[in-house]
Amino acid sequence: MTWLSDTRNAYDAIAAGYADETRDLLDRLLHVRAGVALFADLVRAINGGPVADVGCGPGHTTALLRDLGVDAFGIDLSPAMIEIARREHPDARFEVGSMTDLKLADDSLAGVLAWWSLIYIPDEAVPDVLRQFHRVLQPGGVLAVGFHVGDASILETTGDGDQSTQMYVYHRQPSRVADWLREAGFTIEAQHLLNPDQAKPGAILFARRPAASPR
Repeated sequence: MTWLSDTRNAYDAIAAGYADETRDLLDRLLHVRAGVALFADLVRAINGGPVADVGCGPGHTTALLRDLGVDAFGIDLSPAMIEIARREHPDARFEVGSMTDLKLADDSLAGVLAWWSLIYIPDEAVPDVLRQFHRVLQPGGVLAVGFHVGDASILETTGDGDQSTQMYVYHRQPSRVADWLREAGFTIEAQHLLNPDQAKPGAILFARRPAASPR
């Protein structure tokens, strides 16, 4: 899948700068931080358990989840991002992996956080990714998905000259993401809209694998 290698290469190229730029992001974006805190509350309400931060980047959100009392670990496609995450957050577990093929056991997680990481997955691959999330979550497990809101796919270029890479970033309507989640077997519990009056709105959907959910 070319788009997968494009995303990996792009984030390998910008890993150090991205880690610096986002280090205090959740302190600046308080509504987004509140979404992380609510996710942590929902996980604790089912007596906790392992939580995967899928597309964790440099690990800042994973670290916040751990500060909030959640047994969180991070997975990211970019080896460079994982190297930074391990260095900056040595008490947490981080591993290279892809949400398209999670190397995790069935029913093994209390929660999955996909925090502005599904935005790099093309439409045709999203249903399979959400089925992966459903598979690894235990019955009653919690999923939170954050994403850009819109109807366009935007080609972004990172790096310079021969080192430049390109990847598409997908903006989607909450109703479409919610439909995909339902088709994957989730129930939707809440929807938060972020900056709806601004140029770059976002959304967070909180969903759950039902306690008695058929495969």
